Amino acid sequence: MDIQNKVAVVTGGASGLGRATAELFVSKGAKVALFDMNAEAGEALAAELGDNVIYQNVNVTDEASVQAALDATVETFGGVHICCNFAGIGNAIKTYGKKGAFPLDEFNKIIQVNLIGTFNVLRLAAEKMSQNEPFNDDGGRGCIINTASVAAYDGQIGQAAYSASKAGVAGMTLPIARDLGAIGVRVNTIVPGLFRTPLLEAGGPDFVKALGAQVEYPKRLGEPSEIAHLALMMAENDYINAECVRLDGGIRMQAK
Repeated sequence: MDIQNKVAVVTGGASGLGRATAELFVSKGAKVALFDMNAEAGEALAAELGDNVIYQNVNVTDEASVQAALDATVETFGGVHICCNFAGIGNAIKTYGKKGAFPLDEFNKIIQVNLIGTFNVLRLAAEKMSQNEPFNDDGGRGCIINTASVAAYDGQIGQAAYSASKAGVAGMTLPIARDLGAIGVRVNTIVPGLFRTPLLEAGGPDFVKALGAQVEYPKRLGEPSEIAHLALMMAENDYINAECVRLDGGIRMQAK
């Protein structure tokens, strides 16, 4: 896919991995809709990136919220060709610990945002993509790029909910790609390791250095721009489909 003048939806687009991806896509000539709950950050980024970017206040778990934002994106830019799902949350709670059993509502919250929220956005984005005219000889109409985590495979102590949610994202990649192949929509999933985000940097330089030392090579945290680079490749390469691609410097997470 040539992303020049294509329309990309980026959830979690106001910060971190989503922001880096939105910035790269815009630099390559795409039009971007930032879906995020942080209105201040989203509006500021949209203003910074210019006329080819809009911000929509979106709760990914709410059908009406997502549908309204997608409708606004189509009205503004004329369609949706790329859907990048970066919105996500996490927690660290043992299945059973000093405070008792894992609170079910806390488990459900992670599943709702990371797994159901991802599916909610992609299914409605796919509906919009089905209305596109094919942009290549293969009948391509769009692509979906989800975000899992190495925790899907190497979940640590306290990550039962987070790992389950991300394993679900990885696990649904192939069946959704099979579902959507008939309309010319590809589906792939990025599986990040440890990346430099505001959440990790809040732990301080020594914490960041210690995390980076766990990586096989290079001995550092990944940069958001490296996630953005992979997302761009997944959008541009029309033969990558139904794949979960680890981007982690070779790390295999230990129990704690």
